[in-house]
Amino acid sequence: MELFKHTAHALHDMLQSKQISAVELTNAVFARTDAVEPKLRSYITETREQALAQAAAVDNKIAQGGQIAPLAGIPGALKDNICTKGIKTTCASRILANFVPPYDATVVDKLAAQDAVLVGKTNCDEFAMGGSTENSGFFITRNPWDTDRVPGGSSGGSAAAVTAGQAIWALGSDTGGSIRQPAAYCGNVGLKPTYGRVSRYGLVAYASSLDQIGPFTKDVTDCALVLNAIAGHDAKDSTSINAAAPDYTKALVQDVKGLKIGLPKEYFVAGIQPEVAAAIQKAVDQLVAMGAEVREVSLPHTEYALPAYYLIAPAEASSNLARYDGVGFGHRASGSDIIDMYKKSRSEGFGPEVKRRVMLGTYALSSGYYDAYYLKALQVRTLVKQDFDKAFAEVDVLIAPTAPTTAFKIGELSDPLAMYLQDICTIPVNLAGLPGISIPCGFAQGLPVGMQIIGKPLAEATIIQAAYAFEQANDYHTRFAPLGEG
Repeated sequence: MELFKHTAHALHDMLQSKQISAVELTNAVFARTDAVEPKLRSYITETREQALAQAAAVDNKIAQGGQIAPLAGIPGALKDNICTKGIKTTCASRILANFVPPYDATVVDKLAAQDAVLVGKTNCDEFAMGGSTENSGFFITRNPWDTDRVPGGSSGGSAAAVTAGQAIWALGSDTGGSIRQPAAYCGNVGLKPTYGRVSRYGLVAYASSLDQIGPFTKDVTDCALVLNAIAGHDAKDSTSINAAAPDYTKALVQDVKGLKIGLPKEYFVAGIQPEVAAAIQKAVDQLVAMGAEVREVSLPHTEYALPAYYLIAPAEASSNLARYDGVGFGHRASGSDIIDMYKKSRSEGFGPEVKRRVMLGTYALSSGYYDAYYLKALQVRTLVKQDFDKAFAEVDVLIAPTAPTTAFKIGELSDPLAMYLQDICTIPVNLAGLPGISIPCGFAQGLPVGMQIIGKPLAEATIIQAAYAFEQANDYHTRFAPLGEG
């Protein structure tokens, strides 16, 4: 089997036993990218020279008889809204098309400490605003299962790269489902940690109270390994949880006996593709057969989560994106005076979806509307969190579809409101700051279906164990997309 098809943990064993070299593995991934990148467009920036130098350093360490870290020598990619020192970080926006950060994000430092190999920066919706990667300021990324379809978003480039073998693992960011939804569409594993579990320092902000960095991987074991590498307290991030992260590989136990599963009735409503609902139900039945207990629960404020999110997130975006004015960094247009320069720089630099959300957020924060919109949305957010608190008093995890449908065709959802509805199952999790993982649980008309497992705050180990037990009883994670084949 080609090297790009292997998991990170299998490749680690091969590297440590000297069956392969890190340079050989990295070159295999680059050869794979050469073969499929023209069809997929997963990457904005590739870092081949640096990657091969990192890989050679790992080979040298192995040659000297040293033990290597779990991700050492394993090629991975970063969503292009995660800052990398000396490497362009564009957020897929023309306003930052040539921005090179002077520092690394904390997750980049943590991965460097493991000697992980960085092969590139992946395409995404501009400033992470979107659910399809059609809103990139540069080009559209395509789904390896069907290149006429989207890979999901906003972290679509990261999801497509892992599925197609252009990276063994990748990082994305999740503000309202932007890791879990593309993981579902591309048929891999995507985890959004508890808010504050992974440092946001160096993540270019979209909505600061919602954003969270997390991994895309080929299986749940790799997910635990990457989470081990990036989780933990960071003094540079004021929202970082000051608590040691456990070893998530200890949760890789094939046992769900006595696990109490809740099925939120509000997540199984009209509008969900029948084949998606059927795949989720089949997966739940299988978990029950393995010893889990299941009951229906209610999250009554779910219908208000979407409108609350689309007030809170744009309001925070309006504030966060005010810094892109053509003065300090980024694209600058010439103008007759400073106000004209501001207007032209932002008009030329931002795409339609970013402008839409900034305008919506600015309106919601404006005098006379703050109490009616933004403050009300924050109150709804509290109610959504209280719904989860009540449900978790009865159950250990919640299971729901990751997305109501499989991947849709490029250009199919031209109405922004229809696109926003794709996030109905993921957004409440961000509003409540909870951890959630998407794993493949079946197929509908040849396209992967993602099952979302939601946990209590800081209960990543619980959802990883449930996901691992299900995964090991099935073979969905071993199937390759048409563009995942050699």
